[in-house]
Amino acid sequence: MGKTIAEKIFESHIVDNPCDDIYVIRLDAVFCHEITTPIAINDLVVRGKDRVFDASKIKAVIDHVTPAKDSKTAVQGKILREWARRHGIKDFFDIGRNGVCHAIFPEKGFVRPGYTIIMGDSHTCTHGAFGAFAAGVGTTDLEVGILKGVCALGYPETIRINITGKKPEGVFAKDIILSLIGLIGVNGATDKVIEFSGPAVESMSMDARMTICNMAIEAGATCGICAPDMTTVEYLWNHIKDEFKTKKAALDAFSVFRSDPDASYAGIIEHDVSDLEPLTTFGYRPDNVKPVREMEGVK
Repeated sequence: MGKTIAEKIFESHIVDNPCDDIYVIRLDAVFCHEITTPIAINDLVVRGKDRVFDASKIKAVIDHVTPAKDSKTAVQGKILREWARRHGIKDFFDIGRNGVCHAIFPEKGFVRPGYTIIMGDSHTCTHGAFGAFAAGVGTTDLEVGILKGVCALGYPETIRINITGKKPEGVFAKDIILSLIGLIGVNGATDKVIEFSGPAVESMSMDARMTICNMAIEAGATCGICAPDMTTVEYLWNHIKDEFKTKKAALDAFSVFRSDPDASYAGIIEHDVSDLEPLTTFGYRPDNVKPVREMEGVK
């Protein structure tokens, strides 16, 4: 039986299987920001475990409240800043050279096809656009990742969403993912991986792929993921050209992280976007999706 992208990445990183449903995987990167990481840092300090597994694999940024709006947020930034200095984390992006975590880390080349990544942020699934297994985690898992470079997760079942058709003018990746969330609901992919595939995905820019993977969590998914291709290589080229002689060589190396034709899925959804129109959400649920035209006059 063939394997999905997620299964290939996951299985290649397994270091332990302590019980039937839980696997411990090796991490290629731990991403951090000033909102959730200080909680983990403080707890590690209290426990006498103020260490990092590999400073070169930890990337940190002050990105949510910058500059700080009050003393509490200033303290959060201070904790992250001092921790990064204490442990020699060179890839720390302080105020003045920072940005949104899910944008700056790919821009710096820190995400690669086949990587395993965690972060204390629900939208860590954004990085699956590059063919990485990227998941948001809670404080305890973040602490273990920082300290040991591993994470305990369930085996990844995948829902494949095959996106076809040419999207109409004025329709963007955000409309596509909103339409999918409206279709399957906020619990439609709970604890699953969503693999986005099909001609419409293959024609997307990396920014567009990041947009659809970013909102996989809004359907309950652990990860969103796209197969790496030449678009991926082109985006990363300035960061990988010393490692690969040619773009084709990079593509060949990354092509192992593609689902096999006979891979098994928890579900397959065909989604034609040919007749899609601009969408928005109404109320507090991301699956309460409505066409923008129906919102005229709503305040």
